[in-house]
Amino acid sequence: MQKPAIIIVTGLSGSGKSTALAALEDAGFFCVDNLPVALLPQLLKLHEGKDLAPSRFAFGMDLREEGFLSQYGKIFSRLKKKGYGLEMLFLEASDQALLRRYSETRRHHPLTSEKGLLDSIRTERQRLAPVRRAADQVVDTSAYNIHELKASIRDMVCKSAPLRKMEINVLSFGFKYGSPMDADLVMDVRFLPNPHFVPELRPLNGEDESVRCFVMEREETRQFLTMFLDLLDYLIPRYEAEGKAYLTIAIGCTGGQHRSVSVAWKIFEHFKGQNRDVALTHRDIRPGTQKAPAS
Repeated sequence: MQKPAIIIVTGLSGSGKSTALAALEDAGFFCVDNLPVALLPQLLKLHEGKDLAPSRFAFGMDLREEGFLSQYGKIFSRLKKKGYGLEMLFLEASDQALLRRYSETRRHHPLTSEKGLLDSIRTERQRLAPVRRAADQVVDTSAYNIHELKASIRDMVCKSAPLRKMEINVLSFGFKYGSPMDADLVMDVRFLPNPHFVPELRPLNGEDESVRCFVMEREETRQFLTMFLDLLDYLIPRYEAEGKAYLTIAIGCTGGQHRSVSVAWKIFEHFKGQNRDVALTHRDIRPGTQKAPAS
């Protein structure tokens, strides 16, 4: 049986190790931060032989754990001899970048020093020098923001691993009840012809075929959907590349009964046809509305 792949994320405090682990987790790795290196063989043994055992692991290890420096060499060597594909990723940054990040987050450095933060950073850099030399890859994160670092990690270690697809929620709502707070994109479709003013359609909602036909057969609806779906098809791969995990697209009309429901259905079907992870929610359909009786 093939052994799981293992990535050890290590490096300087403040260099972005937590961000790197988050990128790996998004790519499907089983991740644990600040794992004592002595427990690594035991954790792997727990997963051996299980049908649903992860095939890829990523562990954050550094000087927060006292035994790391003295034990990592022999433990990693032993695991490699057993067939584990273990790689070490070392993150670092300039003194100036680390000082700025600690100033922004106001966190304590794990190596306290009476001489101040800069001395702690330099002491850690010196103590981790052997780990850096042994690393398979070294990344200087000084110029990266969070999103750039995530993208860099994905490009480096996840090319063969498809990213977890962004989850899309298409939401219909009525403006008279307020805009949804969790929406990323909001589209107002109150410019479309309103079935509310058609007596036989008024008691129905956009889940009914007759209401949907009324909305969808209009030329302005077809033109709008062509342009809006093209825009979404352009945006979504870029949101995914940026690392966004969830996207809520809210479609609103006056009462959330007819136009927004019909358009939301069409958008949902569009993404479903692309095999995307998409859900559909109608927030404001009233319990009193109904579908037309089956013919």
